[in-house]
Amino acid sequence: MAVIYDYLSLTLPRGREAWNAFATQAAGPGAAGIAAAGGELTSLFSPQLGFASNEAVALIRWPTGDAGSVDALTGAHAIGAWSRELLTPTLRPLTGQALRDGGIYVHRWFTVDGDRVSEFIELSGKAWGGFEGAYDTEIFGLFTASPTAADRAAGQGRLLLLTWYASHGVWEASREQTTDSGGYFVKRHALTRATIGRSSLRLPVA
Repeated sequence: MAVIYDYLSLTLPRGREAWNAFATQAAGPGAAGIAAAGGELTSLFSPQLGFASNEAVALIRWPTGDAGSVDALTGAHAIGAWSRELLTPTLRPLTGQALRDGGIYVHRWFTVDGDRVSEFIELSGKAWGGFEGAYDTEIFGLFTASPTAADRAAGQGRLLLLTWYASHGVWEASREQTTDSGGYFVKRHALTRATIGRSSLRLPVA
C-alpha cells in the first residue's frame, strides 16, 4: 500500500518548560511508541508565526499505508486537546526525500473546490521548478487531507503544503512570486477558496 502520514496538532500546558518536557518525551518514549505501532515520527515542529505558543505539531510516516495508534504522543502527561489529520502524499515527498535541518518550515493549508484538487496539484508541480531555483527553499510535501463530513457537504478538498525555507526573510521574499512566468501560482490561486500559512522550527527526533 502507499505511504500515508499523520499530522497531529497538540495543545500543551503553558510555558516553555512544559514544551521542552514534551519535546524530550516525544523524542524518547514517544518516538519509540510510534515505531512499535509501525510508524516513524519524522519531526516535531515548534511554533513560530501563526501557531499558538503552547501548540506542537508532529508528523508521522506510516510506510505500510496503515495508520497505527498515536497514543505514545497524545497520551503524554498534561496533553490537552489534540487533533489528527490523515494525509496522502502527492508529488512530494519524493522517494527517500528527508526533512532538512535548520531554517524554518511553513505549513500552508489550502481549501479548494473538490473537483479541482487534481488540477491544483498539477499546477503546483509546474510552478515549483522556477520557485525552488529562485529562492533558498525546498518543497518537502504536498498532501491531500482525508475529507471530513463537512468537506463533503461543502464540496471542497483540503491540502497541506509543507515547505522548508532558509529563513523567514526568504519566505517573505518568495511571496512576490516574480519567477512565476507561466502564471501557475496565479492559476492555482483561482482554484483556492481559502489558505493559511504558519511557520515553525523543526526539532529532529532521531
